[in-house]
Amino acid sequence: MDRLRRQEGMTLVVALIMLVLITLLVVTSANLGQGSLQTVGNMQHRNEVYAAAQATIEEAISSTRFFDNPANVLVNACDGVSNQRCIDTNGDGTHDVKVQLTPAPTCVMVQAVKNDDLEITSAEAEDLGCAVGQGQNSGIVGAATGDSMCSNSTWEIHALASDMVTEAKTEITQGVAVRVSNDAISTACP
Repeated sequence: MDRLRRQEGMTLVVALIMLVLITLLVVTSANLGQGSLQTVGNMQHRNEVYAAAQATIEEAISSTRFFDNPANVLVNACDGVSNQRCIDTNGDGTHDVKVQLTPAPTCVMVQAVKNDDLEITSAEAEDLGCAVGQGQNSGIVGAATGDSMCSNSTWEIHALASDMVTEAKTEITQGVAVRVSNDAISTACP
């Protein structure tokens, strides 16, 4: 009987230990789940910032402003700051992401296009405006060298985007090749 008395509290101790272990397991699972949600949320914000930067670059290269006026590429710049775009990513009417094209788009390389390399066989050919007359060699720019009135240029555009709430940031540098007139190149790409 003495032996039974010593074992009476053992069931209670084992039950309490099991309860503590189960509680620790539940708390750990909840923390892991919350950490995973936070990671997914951070990736979503980063993707939104990346998409905003990419959209701003696409807007910039969709017009001739990036090589005509690199210091002021974006029309209706955000907060009056040149080459800055504010984007509302969640549709609530407030600006969530700011994208800055900094430095301004930069000309990296220029190469004159030869008349022989132009596609001018059809009336709709885009290179017709670049062609230089071949019939006479005096008085026509490029006739002696074989250069056309256009050049292939390579530009570098750098976008820095940041979410104003979560402070997620991304940087994108993209190269763009554009055929432009030699007049535009002489001022924008010395």
